[in-house]
Amino acid sequence: MAAPKEMTLETLEFAQFIRPGDAVIWGQVSSEPLPLTSRLMAQRASTGGFSVFLGATYSDIVQPAYADHVRFRAIGGNASNGKLAKAGVLEVIPVQLSNIAPYIEQGFLPCDVALVQLTEDPDGNYRFAVGSDYIVAAASKARVVIGEVNAQAPRTFGPHTLPRERVACVVRTDRPVLQIPPSPVGAIERQIATHISRYIDDGTTLQMGIGSIPEAVMSCLTDRRELGIHSGMIGDSLVDLIEAGAVTNDRKPIDRGKTVTGMLGGTDRLYRFADRNPQIVMHTVAYTHGAGVLATLPKLVSINGALEVDLTGQVNSEVANGLQVGAVGGALDYVRGAHRSVGGRSIIALPSTARNGALSRIVVSLNGPVSTSRSDVDVIVTEYGAAELRGRSLSERIKAMIRIAHPDFRDALSRQVFEQRRHT
Repeated sequence: MAAPKEMTLETLEFAQFIRPGDAVIWGQVSSEPLPLTSRLMAQRASTGGFSVFLGATYSDIVQPAYADHVRFRAIGGNASNGKLAKAGVLEVIPVQLSNIAPYIEQGFLPCDVALVQLTEDPDGNYRFAVGSDYIVAAASKARVVIGEVNAQAPRTFGPHTLPRERVACVVRTDRPVLQIPPSPVGAIERQIATHISRYIDDGTTLQMGIGSIPEAVMSCLTDRRELGIHSGMIGDSLVDLIEAGAVTNDRKPIDRGKTVTGMLGGTDRLYRFADRNPQIVMHTVAYTHGAGVLATLPKLVSINGALEVDLTGQVNSEVANGLQVGAVGGALDYVRGAHRSVGGRSIIALPSTARNGALSRIVVSLNGPVSTSRSDVDVIVTEYGAAELRGRSLSERIKAMIRIAHPDFRDALSRQVFEQRRHT
């Protein structure tokens, strides 16, 4: 078994590994190997130029000024990627999360160099610590894999390991995993969560997106029992539900007793809870977002957000005011997966207004792309209630959507619909 070269950050020179024009992929969210990405950005000029593919970025390491030598490509303008989009230096690749790994494997998303955060098994092989999503495919495809073995990263369970011979060099660190605190929850989020919670019975399996609305929903569920979790990402609120006895995963027909996820995105509370905990199992996007897998989970309820929704149910989760601020991400995978689940429901939740009430987020026509088609949607929720669109005609949808719009905009929406129909 070939041993990877051990290096320190001070001796790591990326020009030894990265060729001009190479494509680099590193872990997203908390799995970003921060010391490696920081070092690479500092050495960007000496490599001859390269591209980086970004998932959802929560660190502040990548800056617009670094586009002097780096071509930035990403799934969208999520979180810290937004500043790259605003500066005009981000190339967006619209893609469902479930397709990223196949794109890497088939060469549609090239990966010459993979930077990964790891933990080390007693046998000397490595595990992917806090994230297994598509970085497993990147580490398998890359010509060069450079690993950060972080002593503070949790040792997690799952089927995916990284053989020593696949790693060119490792840098050993001892630093906190990136902290992603829970989003603040306000009165509107709590009202939305109250409406959503009515769709969540005992024995439901949940998928949650990220943000204040999912946090509010989780806080409403401590009185439920035998809930299951099968989600692309989990946060600190999962610990609350497990400790309250709400989440046991006992009714899932697969992975019984196990919380399934591809990413830990929280604080030390979550990372300590997940460390050597066999109740939490890390999988790749092929499993967390796979249509066939999701269809086997009865009563799967998926909860995701949006920027705006039109009156027929079309969802824009990517562009606001002409700026890329979001992504297709994993929402569409779960929207369709919940449709295939027996007793499943797919929920898109959003506040009814933006800009402190100045703009309606329920609109006649979208101001951005269609991220989720109207034929895929099921339930749309605002603080004013839930519009159940599955199986409804366009005219029925319009009436239901106007009812959950902010009262200040309902008359205007009705007038716009009338004028639109009068001229067609």
